[in-house]
Amino acid sequence: MKTKLFMIGIIAATLSSCEKWLEPDPENIRNAEQMHVDTHFAQGFVTTAYRAIPGYYNNSDFATDDAVTNQRTNSFLQMATGSWSAANNPLSVWNQSYATLLYLHQFLENSHEIKWAEDEEATALFNMRLRGEAYGLRALYMYFLLRNHAGFTPDGQLLGVPIVSEFLPATADFNTPRATFAACLDQIYHDLDSAERFLPLEYDDISNASQIPERFTSITQNASTYNRVMGRYSRQLFNGLIAKSFRARTALLAASPAFQHSSNPVTWEDAANAAAAIIQYKGGVDALPANGLTFYNNVNEIDGLSDGNNPPEMIWRENIQANNGDREAQNFPPSLYGEGLTNPTQNLVDAFPMADGYPIDHPNSTYNADNPYSGRDPRLSYYIIYNGSTAGVTNAAIYTGSASATDDGLNKLATSTRTGYYMKKGLRMDVNRTPGNIVGRNRYTPRIRYTEMYLSYAEAANEAWGPTGTGTHSFSAYDVIKAIRQRAGVGTSNNDPYLEECKADKEKMRELIRNERRLELCFESFRFWDLRRWKLGLTETARGLDVNGTNYTPTTVEVRSYQNHMYYGPIPFSEILKYNNLVQNAGWE
Repeated sequence: MKTKLFMIGIIAATLSSCEKWLEPDPENIRNAEQMHVDTHFAQGFVTTAYRAIPGYYNNSDFATDDAVTNQRTNSFLQMATGSWSAANNPLSVWNQSYATLLYLHQFLENSHEIKWAEDEEATALFNMRLRGEAYGLRALYMYFLLRNHAGFTPDGQLLGVPIVSEFLPATADFNTPRATFAACLDQIYHDLDSAERFLPLEYDDISNASQIPERFTSITQNASTYNRVMGRYSRQLFNGLIAKSFRARTALLAASPAFQHSSNPVTWEDAANAAAAIIQYKGGVDALPANGLTFYNNVNEIDGLSDGNNPPEMIWRENIQANNGDREAQNFPPSLYGEGLTNPTQNLVDAFPMADGYPIDHPNSTYNADNPYSGRDPRLSYYIIYNGSTAGVTNAAIYTGSASATDDGLNKLATSTRTGYYMKKGLRMDVNRTPGNIVGRNRYTPRIRYTEMYLSYAEAANEAWGPTGTGTHSFSAYDVIKAIRQRAGVGTSNNDPYLEECKADKEKMRELIRNERRLELCFESFRFWDLRRWKLGLTETARGLDVNGTNYTPTTVEVRSYQNHMYYGPIPFSEILKYNNLVQNAGWE
């Protein structure tokens, strides 16, 4: 009885104080003011934005004519075959972007009050750098929102997304209408201007005060203070060169056929000039990195990276992953103990020209359908495993035909190829997935490559000034494409007569540039967006090839099911239901 009374007493005491138990102690409540005294907490608002950046390799190639996947439940496969809707959109970046933008807004509204260091000069520099990062990341997220969700409304307006440029509390009215496409562009450019004003082009240590960039000299004349904030320890954070790259990406998107409208002021000349600034910084056309086309397998270069340095091909990358073999485990053929996830199409294989530069269907081509891989563009063997290719640590031959004696053959297993091809690009051949002897290697994931910027210039310059026009620059679209093809080993033995043929014809040069972009950036999640911004056909059936000895049998692999309105992505259906001020893009109602 005494025990029962004791327990009742405890319960009564508990109930009488439950209100206090359910209320968090004041020291556990984090608010904006705490940013002012806790620099780690404050910096976390920006760090959160880095963590949510949309992935560079998101496998959207599975939804194009470049690749299919053997993973039948894959969201991009389902999207490409008819299940894409405003309620089922694997390409939506809406929720993650707006959530992240609120963190950035709150940081920008409070950063002036933060004491970043005891040294006042260091505090001023830290505030500049982190504000620059925040503005740059805000532009980045707005770019992805615009790319993924902008479009034409049923009444013909070209709209972007709602512009939210300040922190909104939970009690705020979120029923904000979409801004015009042009207003979204202005917001992106404004934030990129701020990022470039606050950030160095690249984060590098300096040896003396005379090397401090002019815009920082009013804050410090101390090289060590500058290095502490803007030096090598900050590498791979958002910098001025990344801001210039997103300016080029934004301008290229806006100048493209899909977004032509009287309300959109961006021209091809704008896009060419934005990309040219990066090429000039790099050192011109001749500075195109010589080994950039095999960046993923430049073994000594990758293994030698330290101090956050970039390889010559990279403008921005993710951190090094040490001893990693995840990508190989996903994409190696079954005989190399991989899942064969990414299957290149015959469509893509046919896009690789002959080594002399002629497309395989050109009248002057030496292409032999009975020996289709002979004499081809070297990039074909760099990027794709075809029947008889060698791969892996033992340089084993891979046989992909349906009569293959191995599981690499067409449709042998759930992990076998559906097209007769496996992806090679992005994989290190010195990774071993053999059970009991698994060996990973160092790798990084790109975010922006110089080659992308060179190709962007070529496309925009050709549209603005023709194949050989230069605008105010010293190089043309022709010059860039020649450098890219020479680097690849295309047309080097005969002065590339097909390129010379295209040199005199803007339309032919356009097709060549688009094809070079397709090849150079294959499997890097560009093709889906390029087809849409060019307003080219999305419904080309994915094809394969069954190779058995000397028998080559074309196969139909996957029929694409897209409608015309799908050149523009939808506003999420859930947002349309919640907010009556949001107008859906045409066709997604």
